Amino acid sequence: MTWHLRNDGHLVNEKRIRRLMRLMGLMPIYQKPNTSRPAKGHRTYPYLLRGPRVERPNQVWCSDITYLPMRRRFLYLVTIMDWHTRKVLSWRISNTLEADFCVEALTEAIHKFGPPEIMNTDQGSQFTSFAWTDRLRRSAVRISMDRKGRFLPAHGLQANLCRAVDNIFIERLWRTLKYECVYLHAWETGSETKAAIRKWISFYKHQRPHSALGGQPLALVYWQRNDINQPDQQVQRVA
Repeated sequence: MTWHLRNDGHLVNEKRIRRLMRLMGLMPIYQKPNTSRPAKGHRTYPYLLRGPRVERPNQVWCSDITYLPMRRRFLYLVTIMDWHTRKVLSWRISNTLEADFCVEALTEAIHKFGPPEIMNTDQGSQFTSFAWTDRLRRSAVRISMDRKGRFLPAHGLQANLCRAVDNIFIERLWRTLKYECVYLHAWETGSETKAAIRKWISFYKHQRPHSALGGQPLALVYWQRNDINQPDQQVQRVA
């Protein structure tokens, strides 16, 4: 778009065009990496959240991977999220889609917060890998995997089981992250990207008000509703 405008005689740069497109709600259409590709031969697991109500922290966690566009390449971000409070429990960035960085994030979350009862993901190769499923089984976590095109059951207006597609909360996290942070920058290096993501996630957890939680930050609600006697400030330095 910048080149088109320059060819028409307009003196503009990429930064200005990016800002104007953002204000107009315009996004470029280009091929994006597939972060949920299944792997042949990997075992899949049934979906376990059709009936139970998610009423407390650490009852259900979810995880997903998204891409982070940089100026010249992509990086990949995985997060582990508590479904009840939407708190991001851990995250990792990688330049490949191997399962290792997902397992590292999972191990960190379990170490800090204890294992959940259920872990829900899609059927991507990282989440059906032996390394991922074995880590969950060793912690006695029940494994749940989404099915395409299915909707969660609705129980009134309960915040954690509204009428929405599977993993809707982590999808909302991706949307917010990209519009409030990622799309505003064109990072050159992995270290720049990691520093910016760390700063934004810390803000998202500890300061950003969330309407579904009465305007309170995620981390505050997580610890208010959690039986674990551990102040969130202790883990903020390494989260």
